Amino acid sequence: MKAIECRLPQEFDKSFIVFEEKGPYFPVPWHYHPEYELVLVTKSTGRRMVGDHIGYFNKGDLVFIGPYLPHFWVNDPEYLNGKANTPAEAIVIHFVDSFLGNDFMNIPEMEPFRKFLDKSKRGLVIKGDAKKEINQLMHDILKASGIQRLSYLLRIFDILSASSEYEPLASPVYKYDAQMSKRDPFSIITEYILRNFESDISLPEIAAVANMAVTTFCNFFKERYRVTFIEYLNTVRIGHACKLLKDSNRNIMEIAYSCGFNNLSNFNRQFKKFKKMTPREFRKRVNVEEMRLTG
Repeated sequence: MKAIECRLPQEFDKSFIVFEEKGPYFPVPWHYHPEYELVLVTKSTGRRMVGDHIGYFNKGDLVFIGPYLPHFWVNDPEYLNGKANTPAEAIVIHFVDSFLGNDFMNIPEMEPFRKFLDKSKRGLVIKGDAKKEINQLMHDILKASGIQRLSYLLRIFDILSASSEYEPLASPVYKYDAQMSKRDPFSIITEYILRNFESDISLPEIAAVANMAVTTFCNFFKERYRVTFIEYLNTVRIGHACKLLKDSNRNIMEIAYSCGFNNLSNFNRQFKKFKKMTPREFRKRVNVEEMRLTG
């Protein structure tokens, strides 16, 4: 499926956009836009896709996205089926290079931030003290107006310019052509896997989604993703299992089935293949590390 260009309405007396997303789940599809975007998840959990990156988000997740980089956030099943205890909420800021005039980004004082913006072509997840400071500023900016509103955004720019507490998301070679066919197989396959990996996805099923014969699909997938479909699917499932092992008290068998594995032995085998340890060892190591950091 082709990424959709989404544009937010801008108030006539504002130079940049700030809004709060609220609802049972995040409704925006796989999309892109010409604005830079800073998004802070304040409530909910799920998976985010930025370019060819698939990762996980929870409360406090902070990501900076460059122009025309396709992305979307899809909430965990309990939000999609209306069974979550809290709504999905996020604070989002959009701005363009020229939001303070065509020459603003070219003044000497903005050079460090220009370098940061260049890195955002891949999308960046912000971490550490920078995330903590920006989290507070994004809550403050919702209630601000006038020069104070602008000053909060410039303070965010300053923090990002000086920080090294971020990691790129999309791969260095990722490119997206906004003129791609609406039936682009890469987008169709990736979004389908992301939304359905908890289920038993068969080769005929995913090939049909991509509108390909099974053999054609297998060849296409291996060429485009550099691994087989099953290997890629298991990578996504194991990544989700790691999140559940870390963030929940669910037993290992329950986690295995909720991630799309139909038996425990296969789950253990695949987990050890990707993580070089068993699920039980992974959970123990995470618990020890958390005790070390908090103790």
